[in-house]
Amino acid sequence: MPPFSPAADPAGLYIQEVGALLFGMVFLFLYRQSRVVYFGLWAIAWVLRILAAVFGYELLQTGHPGWLAPYATFEFAFVIVLIAAARAGLGSSMGDWRTVLRLIAILPIFVALVWAFGRMAGIQAYHTSHAVLLAFVYIYNFVALPKSKGMGARAFRFSLLLLAVAFLEHATVFLILYGRGPGWMQYLQRETFSDFALHCVLAFSAMAMWSEGQIDRIREVAAELDHLRREARQTRDLDRLTGLLNQAALEGRVEQPGEFPGVVAVCDMDNFKDVNDRHGHLVGDEILRRIGSLLQASIRHEDEAFRWGGDEFVILFRNQRTDVAEKRMAELEARLREFRVRGYGGVLPISFSWGTADAHGRPLREALDEADRNMYVFKRLRAGEQPYQGGPPAR
Repeated sequence: MPPFSPAADPAGLYIQEVGALLFGMVFLFLYRQSRVVYFGLWAIAWVLRILAAVFGYELLQTGHPGWLAPYATFEFAFVIVLIAAARAGLGSSMGDWRTVLRLIAILPIFVALVWAFGRMAGIQAYHTSHAVLLAFVYIYNFVALPKSKGMGARAFRFSLLLLAVAFLEHATVFLILYGRGPGWMQYLQRETFSDFALHCVLAFSAMAMWSEGQIDRIREVAAELDHLRREARQTRDLDRLTGLLNQAALEGRVEQPGEFPGVVAVCDMDNFKDVNDRHGHLVGDEILRRIGSLLQASIRHEDEAFRWGGDEFVILFRNQRTDVAEKRMAELEARLREFRVRGYGGVLPISFSWGTADAHGRPLREALDEADRNMYVFKRLRAGEQPYQGGPPAR
């Protein structure tokens, strides 16, 4: 095969080699950072493109058909790897290698056909078919990648589409210039510069796409951490046995500045130690859990119930009158009289003493102390005067 040019353009070779090295390093960096197979396969593809450019330069320089076989081998390997990348997508693993293995299996046949095709039709015809093949590969990658709202991902897919259109245009020009002398060689050299620019857009779009993925991941992690912090804060403020807010949460509520617009209720079980001694701590825990459930079921969404410690509880009735709060406490006490312990069969009536205090116009701590004193007054009256059946004594 006679030479097609007195000398192939060394500048074109340098641009192809430097560009392939640059793009390979970009995609290798993206793979090392993300472990996404798609980026790793693109990095391998550019290594193959570096080797192909060397043999392609020798082919154009000497015109010897012997260089066509290794040149076609590495170019076809470049195509195979890009098809594998498209099939892998942006996941972290390659799910189906069957198509890739089939393509590798036909590689020797393809190289033999290319060599024969080049011998008969010339290197210009090979470049035409090769441009069509690359256009198909870029279109395949464009279609296979999922659509994304990110600007980087859209730019990456758009650059794939531009490369497909560019290689189709190259094939068209090669066909037009076929058999018209060395004009196609001059176009091939100019094509190198335009392809380099488009591949630069592709590489930096891939960087932008990876950056957007990192930002999205950071946002997901931040949202997950925020959710965990809220759960931890809620768990920290909850009493594990009763499910009510714990003493620390009550202390934090008391320390908040300003007045509490409502009524404070303090309640304490009567003779809880005797229940533990007679029936055991498991029964005592069951009683405390039932009281916690009853308190939660007896208050509104805006109210708050706390386990103050041991068998003592506090309820904050927000925006409520004292008489209404006392009525609700009396109802709660009546429900506890019908308490049944699971496994014992009979009714185990539970009584508890309670006191209330209006917190309007004063700090919550003062109202809490008053409700606590009223509760102990009620407890002493109940212990010393059995006929007494009313609520806490009037203040």
